[in-house]
Amino acid sequence: MRSLGAIMLVIGFAVHFWVTPKKGLNENDMAAARVARMEASAKGSSPSQGVSREKDASKFVDTMKDTQAKQLQYMTIIIMVLGVGFLAYSFMPKNDS
Repeated sequence: MRSLGAIMLVIGFAVHFWVTPKKGLNENDMAAARVARMEASAKGSSPSQGVSREKDASKFVDTMKDTQAKQLQYMTIIIMVLGVGFLAYSFMPKNDS
């Protein structure tokens, strides 16, 4: 039980710190912004049509990313709580009566 609890705590902390977003834009976001700028300059037409479609899609993508981040956060919290529970249970004295 102790090893299971310790492993769950280590995994929970590792996942939490591995997935914690870093500040600023990552390379994929910067590349997507560059591609969007190139497409806009190549079209040279009114940007209002493309902007409305992109805003709708970006809202959906943003809500999906937020939901995934919350789910991952809740999962790591549950793993850490279970790890602490297993560790606490393993240190409780056993009654052999």
